[in-house]
Amino acid sequence: MAAVDYLERIPNNVNLKADRRLLRALEEWHPKFLDWWTEMGPLGFQAREVYLRTAISVDAKGWAQFGYLRMPEYRWGIFLAEPEPGRAINFGDHQGQPAWQEVPGEHRGTLRRLIVTQGDTEPASVEQQRHLGRTCPSLYDLRNLFQVNVEEGRHLWAMVYLLDAYFGRDGREESEALLQRRSGDRDKPRILGAFNEPTPDWLSFYMFTYFTDRDGKYQLAALAESGFDPLSRTCRFMLTEEAHHMFVGETGIGRIVQRTCELMREHKTDDVRTFDGIDLRTLQRYLNFHYSVSLDLFGSEISTNAANFYTMGLKGRFEETKKDDDHRLKEATYVVTTLDGDRVVTREESALTTLNERLRDDYIADCARGVARWNESIKRHGIDVELTLPHRGFRRAIGSFAEVRVSPDGRIVSEAEWDARKHEWLPTEDDKAFVQNLMRPVVERGKFANWIAPPARGINGQPSDFEYVRLD
Repeated sequence: MAAVDYLERIPNNVNLKADRRLLRALEEWHPKFLDWWTEMGPLGFQAREVYLRTAISVDAKGWAQFGYLRMPEYRWGIFLAEPEPGRAINFGDHQGQPAWQEVPGEHRGTLRRLIVTQGDTEPASVEQQRHLGRTCPSLYDLRNLFQVNVEEGRHLWAMVYLLDAYFGRDGREESEALLQRRSGDRDKPRILGAFNEPTPDWLSFYMFTYFTDRDGKYQLAALAESGFDPLSRTCRFMLTEEAHHMFVGETGIGRIVQRTCELMREHKTDDVRTFDGIDLRTLQRYLNFHYSVSLDLFGSEISTNAANFYTMGLKGRFEETKKDDDHRLKEATYVVTTLDGDRVVTREESALTTLNERLRDDYIADCARGVARWNESIKRHGIDVELTLPHRGFRRAIGSFAEVRVSPDGRIVSEAEWDARKHEWLPTEDDKAFVQNLMRPVVERGKFANWIAPPARGINGQPSDFEYVRLD
């Protein structure tokens, strides 16, 4: 097999050409990745030219080059943020020591597991979204979907680079396995539950990119604090791209809210389904579902694994250096929401073992800010309705709330009440069928499906009627 010219095909700032062993590993992996992309990537659009952003370097001019290309020809680069001279480990037992440039032997297995778990989410989301192109609400939205997809592919490359460069044969085997698991597959599912859920429609896609990709932001931010410097630098660069994924989600839902409110005012009714709109009650049920699934991604409230990651210096907190404490947490406590019998209570626990909950709290506060912006839009239309985040215990499958049923307002309810009211709180089969029926493709330039408003502005200064995807 002919070697790939990685300086041209795979832009990078890790000097791939000088590392012959790594080059050989990537030469073997690259065609397998392309096979996976062809099989599991966006269905029906591989030959179409798409107006995409490509990173070719880490500087301000290089990481956002726009132009038309076919997705299989996308240049999936390998980039690390620029090194920080004299960077030290900022937390845990190794606090103050120089950041590791090589994998510390005593933490090798744990660090590999962290990288694999993060890496597994990247191809999973591409698999979940592969059918959405056929039901796009506009060319603008279709282009945004494909931008998210190719960048998730690039994030997979970033994790594979770490595995192949620093973990030898074990890393190469893990890189192969990342292409072998499949989202939702009964026999070889993806590692985390949220990444085995289907994404059957665009409402689910926007909820996913708002809530689940936002979890990715916080996980990447915690890994960006890692004492293993190559992982830290990799995640710092990934965060620059993750921002666009969350933008797609927040503005997508915001545009649905706007269009719903316009239809409510125009027709003087909150039942906008008759007019091919998505009513606010349905939006709330989808929000409840996707938010609760994403909360589980942070793990249990009490976690010795999280404590060990922190103590070892492998995974920090969100904005670790801004926290006003000793960054060791041996004696510190943190207030968590949990259960005491059949009551929801708050109590102090060890700050080390509640690191998952602290990260979840940062995430919840961030989610609430976006919901507040959607509510401002509703208010501007003179509509007296508010979207809300359900209680953190609602529909949880992991942690202290997994064994009980909690209503969106935080009450522990009986199985009978849950069964009687769950259709008020979660998407029903009728909801799903209705939303699916709205998913009729709109591919005329400048046109949008009736259930979503046009964006406030286009991509890279382009107008909303720009030819974001060339279908001819």
